[in-house]
Amino acid sequence: MGHIRTRKETGKLYFDFMYQNLRCREQTDLTDTPTNRKKLESMLARLSAEITLGQFEYASYFPNSKRLGIIKKQEIKRSMHIRGVPCFGEFVDTWYEEMESSWRRTYRVTISSIVRIYLKPNFTDEILDSIDRPDLLQFRAKLTKIIKPCGNPLSRGHINRIIKIMGMILNEAADRFGFLTPYQNIKPLKTRKPTIEPFSLTEVQKIISNVRKDYKDYYTIRFFTGMRTGELHGLQWRFVDFENRLISVRETWVKNRIEYTKTDSSQRDIYMSEPVYQALINQHKATGDQKFVFCTTNGIPLEYHNISKRVWYPMLDYLKIPRRRPYQTRHTAATLWLASGENPEWVARQMGHSNTQMLFSVYSRYVPNLTRQDGSAFDKLLEKNLSTD
Repeated sequence: MGHIRTRKETGKLYFDFMYQNLRCREQTDLTDTPTNRKKLESMLARLSAEITLGQFEYASYFPNSKRLGIIKKQEIKRSMHIRGVPCFGEFVDTWYEEMESSWRRTYRVTISSIVRIYLKPNFTDEILDSIDRPDLLQFRAKLTKIIKPCGNPLSRGHINRIIKIMGMILNEAADRFGFLTPYQNIKPLKTRKPTIEPFSLTEVQKIISNVRKDYKDYYTIRFFTGMRTGELHGLQWRFVDFENRLISVRETWVKNRIEYTKTDSSQRDIYMSEPVYQALINQHKATGDQKFVFCTTNGIPLEYHNISKRVWYPMLDYLKIPRRRPYQTRHTAATLWLASGENPEWVARQMGHSNTQMLFSVYSRYVPNLTRQDGSAFDKLLEKNLSTD
């Protein structure tokens, strides 16, 4: 049962009642007189009876209420819950339990953190099929305004991942409970292509010649194999075949443990060029009795950030070479292979790509002769086949 109360500031009467577990206060323009109070109490009694019978329509009593939007959404939620459609928070836990066995550990960690940090706080109590496309767009807009502790906003790439995972959850829920998924025609935010800044062969030679002696073999292999950091740090001697000059990439070191490679195509055999072969021979003298090729005295794989801070960036500064992320050594290997005229399909296999698409879309601008963009090939064709009468 509700009450008719008086606002102290104005002396006006207002309704105070509960509906859909919400406390509702609706103001009137009537002053507190016995006649007005009796009139509103009669209206309140009728309103309460309709709530009890499930016949109450908020808008018919309070058409100008600011709470109409909230009330409407609550009514939709209630009707959907009666139909057996669960809340987001309830469903996402079930979805995660069902899916986690099919994910790699690092991906499970990513999904879990996104659900915990971003999705549940915003959608836990929402009935699944009450979430619509505008809700997703508003949520994405909200993400763009988040500032991380370091002072930077969330990257567009990370926001796209969050929305994509939300879409995966909603798509599965739509299939199970028979509603139209709102995750349709939501295009990802445009992101900048990663900056590709490979080192020139001259710069590579300068780095290898001047780097600390205990890291010379490490950087030789980084520059001339195109291995990812985790692949190199997780490389074990059992995957180094000196006889056939092959490095078998089968595992990667991620967050202090061995994991499966980034993708299935990352499982590959890399040919040892002569510098790589000699570097591994030298490294075997240092760590051949250990499990990992590059490791500390305790046999633990090297720590990426520690090397970058203590060796990589100080070395670039000393040599007056513009700072670039260590990952650029991988791009360097690709561009050097291509510039030397190696078959693009072979290069793609060495890099662990499933096809040559990335080579031509990302690296070709660094190797003009690869695509003949100077027009010389066409000129030679015309000169050979057309007469000059």
